[in-house]
Amino acid sequence: MTTAEVTTKIPPAPKWDLDSIFKGGSSSAEFKKHRDDVKERLVKAEKGINQLQTGIDDSSISTWADFILEWQSLGEDIELILSFAGCLTSQDTTDSAADAIESDGMVSYSRWEKIKATLESLALQQSDENWNKLLADDRLKEIEFYLNEMRDLAKSKMPVEMESLALELSVNGYHAWDQLYGKMSGEMKVDFEENGKTTTMSLGQLATKMSDGNRDVRKQAFEKMVTAWESNQNLASMMLNSMAGFRLSLYERRGWESATFEPLKQARMEQKTLDTMWKVIKDNLHRLKPYIDAKKKLLNIDKFRWYDQFAPCGNTEKLYAYDEASDFIYENIKSFSPDMAAFCKLAFDKNWIEAEDRPNKRGGGFCTGMGKHNQSRIFMTYAGSYENLLTLAHELGHAYHSWVLKEKQPFAQHYPMNLAETASTFAEAVVTDAALAQTDDAQEKLMLIEQKLQGAYTFMCDIHSRYLFDKNFYEKRKNGVLSTEQLKDLMVEAQKEAFGDLLDESGYHPLFWCTKLHFFFTGAPFYNFAYTFGFMYPGGLYEQAKKEGPSFAAKYDALLSDTGSMTTEAVTQKHLGVDLTDEAFWKGAIDTALADVDEFVRLVDELS
Repeated sequence: MTTAEVTTKIPPAPKWDLDSIFKGGSSSAEFKKHRDDVKERLVKAEKGINQLQTGIDDSSISTWADFILEWQSLGEDIELILSFAGCLTSQDTTDSAADAIESDGMVSYSRWEKIKATLESLALQQSDENWNKLLADDRLKEIEFYLNEMRDLAKSKMPVEMESLALELSVNGYHAWDQLYGKMSGEMKVDFEENGKTTTMSLGQLATKMSDGNRDVRKQAFEKMVTAWESNQNLASMMLNSMAGFRLSLYERRGWESATFEPLKQARMEQKTLDTMWKVIKDNLHRLKPYIDAKKKLLNIDKFRWYDQFAPCGNTEKLYAYDEASDFIYENIKSFSPDMAAFCKLAFDKNWIEAEDRPNKRGGGFCTGMGKHNQSRIFMTYAGSYENLLTLAHELGHAYHSWVLKEKQPFAQHYPMNLAETASTFAEAVVTDAALAQTDDAQEKLMLIEQKLQGAYTFMCDIHSRYLFDKNFYEKRKNGVLSTEQLKDLMVEAQKEAFGDLLDESGYHPLFWCTKLHFFFTGAPFYNFAYTFGFMYPGGLYEQAKKEGPSFAAKYDALLSDTGSMTTEAVTQKHLGVDLTDEAFWKGAIDTALADVDEFVRLVDELS
């Protein structure tokens, strides 16, 4: 693999193109017109739903279908508002106008959701026979799964008046906590000292230091991050408690006894599937021990602490220029799927990726759709590490997933979070194995295997700790507000169970709940287990792809194409012939994830 020379600087990574969606950012006249048009259409839809009150019969089927299609289109256009505003607030945390637009967009989304609540209620009033007559309309066949899912879920909700009120109140309550957290974390800054120079950094920039080869740098980055959050921990505690309190009150009114009911419905997955996955992971946790022991040996440390988890191994001084990283991803994705490679090239050429390393950006990375434009935008901060290269491949996988679905109706494009990680993790695997195949250098090979095993470690331990924290937190929150100290204790308990003896007792991170936006994301509760599922699940796909070669690409696209129209278990059975409640599948996935442990240990022994 071609890399840049050892250096502390690489050419700047590109900014994304948002003007081709709406020119002018938060002051865009086009964007304002789009928002105004949406509001006008919402008024019409709020009135138009009254025409459905008479119910479904032969004379009203067309009216119902017309309304549903317009409501679907409205939803897509509101998502565009939120996606575009989210891009604006992420690229510049000081853009207060974009913050206001995002808040206003949430109001429109709440109105759309209230229409949905009414539609759900009306759907429940229809006989199965008449409902099926409606779904027989050719224009609705593609979204039949979504509409049936909506009607079934409505059976376990409150009366429409109460659902509508809850949705209305959530805009300035529930969802506002999410926005406030994003604003607070985005504006936090730290002074970081390195090479005799002090630099003011955002938390997003600071995060890149957590994978530095120098332990003192990693430790300083961790301590600076913790110190920054200590001054805001009580505010974060208030936010988390308030969000959970809102959810739990709603769940109680709906009769949802478990806090996992909603996330599992959103994942279109059974609790038994999730429990089986976690059980097999816990049973196989000990298989990570040789990897961690070897890493400790290589790093010459006796205690493996939080800030050592992402310590690089092997030849880590190389920086990968953005153009080199994009070329490498394109060339190696092409060997698996020319169609996916062509899509990646399109995303690079059209500047769909925000990668520049600069202040005032939010931390993390994401991929978001752009509605009827049939485009995606990828947000990240590219600093030149191989980890950054993998993040780029990961987010391109998300974007390709949406691209495969672009010709389907919007409701048929709505795939769950757990399956959303399929294409992204698959892309990472293709790129990493390609890099391994192209190098004979032991140091570089060690670095690449470390990336693979670090992923397994993260998804088997870190994400599990998040799930355990959420699960225990929601159980305790039913009895009242938890203090900041109680949240810290819960986090440490979760980490002890999830990491076992892999982390030293001095190496836990009590404030982890505070630092991760995943805990504060109101769009999807328990925004964690999807990542582990999404890491394990593609392992089976990837092994099949290696066996079948280029012919597998068509099957892969077919599976992605069905992810918006089937349950997780059903799509897996159809395309893989696998029962997800069978431990054998997950054991096989772990075997794949940990296949390189022995080689990692051997290389460490050779190089130590």
